[in-house]
Amino acid sequence: PSIYRLLLSSAGNQSSIFVFMVVGLSDVPEPQLLLFLLFLCIYLVTVGGNLVILIVISCDRRLHTPMYFFLANLSVIDTIFSSVTVPNLLFILATAQKSMSFRGCITQLSFFQFLVVAECYLLAVMAYDRYVAICSPLSYALIMSQSLRCRLVATCWVCGLVNSVVQALSISHLDFCGPNVVDHFFCDVTPLFKLSCSDTQLGETIFLLVVVAAGMGPLTFILMTYGRIISAIARISSSLGRYKTFSTCASHFTVVALYYGSGIFSYIWPSSTYAMDKGVKVVAVLYTVMTPMLNPIIYSLRNRDVIQALRNAVGRRR
Repeated sequence: PSIYRLLLSSAGNQSSIFVFMVVGLSDVPEPQLLLFLLFLCIYLVTVGGNLVILIVISCDRRLHTPMYFFLANLSVIDTIFSSVTVPNLLFILATAQKSMSFRGCITQLSFFQFLVVAECYLLAVMAYDRYVAICSPLSYALIMSQSLRCRLVATCWVCGLVNSVVQALSISHLDFCGPNVVDHFFCDVTPLFKLSCSDTQLGETIFLLVVVAAGMGPLTFILMTYGRIISAIARISSSLGRYKTFSTCASHFTVVALYYGSGIFSYIWPSSTYAMDKGVKVVAVLYTVMTPMLNPIIYSLRNRDVIQALRNAVGRRR
C-alpha cells in the first residue's frame, strides 16, 4: 500500500491533467445496453468459473497436487485480472460517462501490469511442471516439493509487482498537458505515452525491455520446454500412451497459445505506429476479457480429474 501511495502522490505532482476520457470500445456518446449485457455475462462467467475451479481444488484432496496448485493461482490471477478492466468498461457502456481521474488511471494501469507479468511467469512455471511430470515422472514428487512450488509462485507475484511499480513510475513522472482522450477501454502504458507532452523515450525503452524480458522470455522458455516434452512423447512406443501423455499438456498449451497470441497482437504489433482502431481493440478484448473467461472452461472441458471432482461436488449437494 505504501508503494502505491508514493506512486499516486508522484502522479498528482507531475500532471496538469487531472481527468482522462477513456473512449471505451467506440465513440458512441450514448449508453450501449446490448454490449453492457454481453460483457456483464462474460464477467459473471469469468468470476464464477474461476471461483468454481478454486473451490473444487480446495475441497477435493485428490487435486492437492503441484499442477492444480498452479492452476488455482492462475484462477486467482484471472479473477483479479478481469476485475481490473471489465467493471469500468461496464460503467462506460451503461452510463456513457467516460471520465477517469489521473490517479484512478494510474491505479488501474498498475494492477493491470502487475497481473499481466505475473501470469506470463506463472504460465512458464506451469510448463516446467508439465516438463518434470513427463520427463522425470519418478522424481516428480521430490522435485516439485511444496517449498519449491511456493517459491515459484511467489517469484511470479514478485516479478509482477516489480513490473507494476516500474511502469507506474515511468508514467507518473510524465507531464500531461495536451489531449486527455485515452483511445482504449482501460488505462494502459502505450496509449498514455502517446498523450504525454514529455519526452517518453526512456519510458518507452523501459517498456520495450519489460515486454522482451517479462513477455518473450517466459514464452521462449515455454517453447523450449514443449520442445523437450514433444521429444519425450515421441519416444513413447504406444500411440495410446502418447495420446494420454500429451493430453495432460493440451489444456496448458491452449491457454498459452490464446494468451500469448492475443498479447503479441495487443502489444508488439501496434507498438511502432499505435492506433487503437477497431481491430486492435477486438484483440485487446480477447486478451483482457475473453482469456480469463476461457481459461477455466478449457481446463474443465479437457481435464477428467476436474470434471470428476465437479461431479462429486454436485453429487454431495444432492
